[in-house]
Amino acid sequence: MAAKNLRLPGTVEEIAGGPEGPAVGAFFDLDGTLVAGYTARYLTEERMKAGEYGPVDVLRTLGVMVGGGGLNPDTFAELLDLGAHTWAGRTVEDLDEMALRLYKKKVAGRIYPEMREIVRAHQDAGHTVVLTSSATTFQVQPVADALGIEHVVCNRFEDDDGVLTGHVAKPVIWGDTKAYAAQQFAADHGVDLDRSYFYADGDEDVALMYLVGKPRPTNPGETMAKIAGKRGWPVTRLSSRGAGSSIRTLIGFSTFLPIAGLGAAKGLLARNRRSAINFITDHWSTLMLRINGVEMNVTGRENLTASRPAVFLFNHRNGFDPFIAVSLIGRDFTSVAKAELKDDPMISAFGRFADIAFVERDNTKSAVEALKPIEAMADKGLSVLIAPEGTRLDTREVGPFKKGAFRIAMHAGIPVVPIVIRNAEMLGARDAVTINPGTVDVAVLPPVPTADWKLDEIDERIAEVRQMYLDTLADWPSDDE
Repeated sequence: MAAKNLRLPGTVEEIAGGPEGPAVGAFFDLDGTLVAGYTARYLTEERMKAGEYGPVDVLRTLGVMVGGGGLNPDTFAELLDLGAHTWAGRTVEDLDEMALRLYKKKVAGRIYPEMREIVRAHQDAGHTVVLTSSATTFQVQPVADALGIEHVVCNRFEDDDGVLTGHVAKPVIWGDTKAYAAQQFAADHGVDLDRSYFYADGDEDVALMYLVGKPRPTNPGETMAKIAGKRGWPVTRLSSRGAGSSIRTLIGFSTFLPIAGLGAAKGLLARNRRSAINFITDHWSTLMLRINGVEMNVTGRENLTASRPAVFLFNHRNGFDPFIAVSLIGRDFTSVAKAELKDDPMISAFGRFADIAFVERDNTKSAVEALKPIEAMADKGLSVLIAPEGTRLDTREVGPFKKGAFRIAMHAGIPVVPIVIRNAEMLGARDAVTINPGTVDVAVLPPVPTADWKLDEIDERIAEVRQMYLDTLADWPSDDE
């Protein structure tokens, strides 16, 4: 049975069941806690590409680290000063633009979906949520904005009328000074630290862990993990934004060729192309997911066969959830995919063999024409699989639905069957190319008849179906209900 909340046993329930209101603080670290890895890396890469950070800067950085005996309050402050000096003369507006661009391109996909859930749980409880980090504004603010976090405590570069001076605003936020800054924030905003939470990974954050009533080490370093063990602090470790296993992912995808070969042989013997396609769709996705350690909790599985043919709809998070949907439907269906996938030789070849329609999402007239063969196949009894959002969304939100899927169902007089996937984002970010192992929750809702739908009410009907996704994601069902 699927849990009511995302893969966070007890955490979200504890927040929802605890005290509400702004006197409870929820402090979050950035790197390694909200975001997998270190955001400073992307700034450095950007500057190296632009020729602004070269061998001399690397040597200076190494010199500080070696001379200072590793990362500590003094060396951290010195490194930050070095960074500030190299930014001197740049405008804040220019760097804000760069920071937002890097966030969208590099960082957004590395936010842990589990931490999004925890941030949202604190916000729903009316807590005072604070992103407190030793990183700079340019790394912290885009993440805070994306997560709707109002308060930020972090390091800032001084500026003079919008132009960076080359100096760091004092005091530098790191370790004890970070704990002091959080104390000061709590005093200024009426936050009771004894009732507050702190989520962080770094050993230097132990000081602030001691100050809050609910320390929550998240992906903790060695020292913090040892202290957490001694003091009984609950530890959370997250892997959903890891690199995944490229070898295992490659092995999973490569099983297509032998399965396609077996399918082709089966089709030749039966003199039936659909027999070959069914063998491939029935076996490849399931095997690929199994090799990559993906399991599914499926609620409402009986709705997959309650009324066929049908138009099956699934919410789209990444490049792996189509495999989830295909493994559930199994056979006797065709699909619709974006036109760009025609550039992938394997998908293009299989698409032509399996009569998949490739549509240009931004060209309505062309998309309507491309869907006509699919309508004809639905007329002949073939089901259809479509992601009605038309694009991937790496959040738990549900985007607007396009009309194509519903027009096909209405044309053929067949129902639509919503397949609600709750946490495919656990397997990988929107553009991930490798799969993380994990368990995905799926709710298959009862078929929705479309035979009596009228074209002039299609927007209203589509909104009703989309609302089913929102309601299901907000209150996850179980087979016991």
